[in-house]
Amino acid sequence: MRSTMQDFQLLISHILRHGQEIHGDSEVVTVNADGYATASFTEVAGEAERLAKALGRLGVKGGDRVGTFLWNNQAHMAAYLAVPSMGAVLHTLNVRLFPDQLSYVINHAEDKVIVADASLLAVLANVWDDLKTVEHLIVVGDGDTERFGTTLSFDELLGAEDPGYDWPALDERDAAAMCYTSGTTGNPKGVVYSHRSTYLHTMAHTAAVSIGMTERDRLLVIVPMFHANAWGTPYSCWVVGADIVLPQSFVQGERLLTIIEDQRVTLSCGVPTVWNDLLRALASSPGADLSSLESVTCGGSAVPRALIEAFADQVGAEMIQGWGMTETSPLAAFGRPPADCPQDQEIGYRVKAGRLVPGVEVRVVAEDGSILPSDGEAVGEFEIRGPWVTASYYKDDDPNRFDDGWLRTGDVGSLDRRGYMTISDRTKDVIKSGGEWISSVEIEGLVMGHPDVFEAAVIAVPDPRWDERPLVCVVPREGAKPEAADLQAFLKDKVARWATPERWSFIDAVPKTSVGKFDKKLLRARYAEGDLDVVTLDRPPA
Repeated sequence: MRSTMQDFQLLISHILRHGQEIHGDSEVVTVNADGYATASFTEVAGEAERLAKALGRLGVKGGDRVGTFLWNNQAHMAAYLAVPSMGAVLHTLNVRLFPDQLSYVINHAEDKVIVADASLLAVLANVWDDLKTVEHLIVVGDGDTERFGTTLSFDELLGAEDPGYDWPALDERDAAAMCYTSGTTGNPKGVVYSHRSTYLHTMAHTAAVSIGMTERDRLLVIVPMFHANAWGTPYSCWVVGADIVLPQSFVQGERLLTIIEDQRVTLSCGVPTVWNDLLRALASSPGADLSSLESVTCGGSAVPRALIEAFADQVGAEMIQGWGMTETSPLAAFGRPPADCPQDQEIGYRVKAGRLVPGVEVRVVAEDGSILPSDGEAVGEFEIRGPWVTASYYKDDDPNRFDDGWLRTGDVGSLDRRGYMTISDRTKDVIKSGGEWISSVEIEGLVMGHPDVFEAAVIAVPDPRWDERPLVCVVPREGAKPEAADLQAFLKDKVARWATPERWSFIDAVPKTSVGKFDKKLLRARYAEGDLDVVTLDRPPA
């Protein structure tokens, strides 16, 4: 028996039209150096229509890749809507990639047009001569374009077009956007999102079991729009009518305090380093009014318990941990406690990676390939599948990442019967010491709970007796001078004696990847080169 339902294609143009027609008065706010620029959804949708027309006149056709080299701003939002809706493919370019990686992803994707912010032209100039397929450079704002020869002005291009565009009838499985991973080894890998996967991800993102924003919200999108589609927030806000506040590059703690206060932000999203910096700024600005802020989502790396508790105590806002990857669009798990959880036990759930959202399935796999029980205790690698999870990389056959229809995530941990994920480590970061596994993530979170510690990153270093041991790299809080012995004592009764670190190093800053994660590869290299001063203590007594 066949259903009688309409064969309705799930397209980003439907998301565009819904926001335009139903939530036309909602706002897109762009933060500038000296204030804010505000446009209605109706105005931004008109801008998207004119952009699609302009790109068509430049020869962009269905399937062509259009790169964006932009901050989080109104022009980027227009491109998010226009490029996939016209049948082309939005390729968000990470502005923080090393030059060789940036030229690689542009050439690998075969971008035909790049839309770049004038403030980023100096970065793009470093790779311009290496680009093989780019035919047009569209510049947003004013800047020195002499280096690039003939360029096109974003404002002038759009000003020459009239609003209105007949969005084509596409196949929902057509490519809509692509993003390259920000891994720290090898070349980035391309992940191509379809209209269908993005549409379904958007619906899951707006559900009450995940973020559940509504048109009553004003969402500050701190996570970059050039990384994993800004965690899906631009489309989610657009479809429900939540006001969108886009901070461009103004994401330092002090400026974020001002933005939240001025714009009466209710919800925001960012990585732990961002929220840690906001708390630092708040300590010097106790009069900042953050009363509008109800909750923030945090992900990209494990969220320390101390950060969650500090945010509740000092800001009065709920911090919700989420888990996902570029390969998962990225929402896969979201960490609110279950309804029957006593209030004094909620923190135990908040420190988990999150609870699986409807639409994805996760399993835990042992090193020998066997499937482990979802009992909250068995530890193995997480594998995931679902309608917004990639089945392959773009033009890059990597069978080791896929297992009979499941994506191997590289994250190690356990899954309980209620769908909560606890991540112990990345497979490449777990410390194998004397036949036991030590979680670098667990130690980092505990050390960052010390009042004198701003950040801490843990890496494995060689040991003649135990094969590997943890080295804790500590960034002290401003004005504090923690001692290694005191930090080791702080861990007493928090971790097993055999897992307690005896090697400590105090550094000025933890190196970060292009998306704000700890770059442990660089720390390992510094250790190997003898560039870290290491304090070695005795093993703690039994």
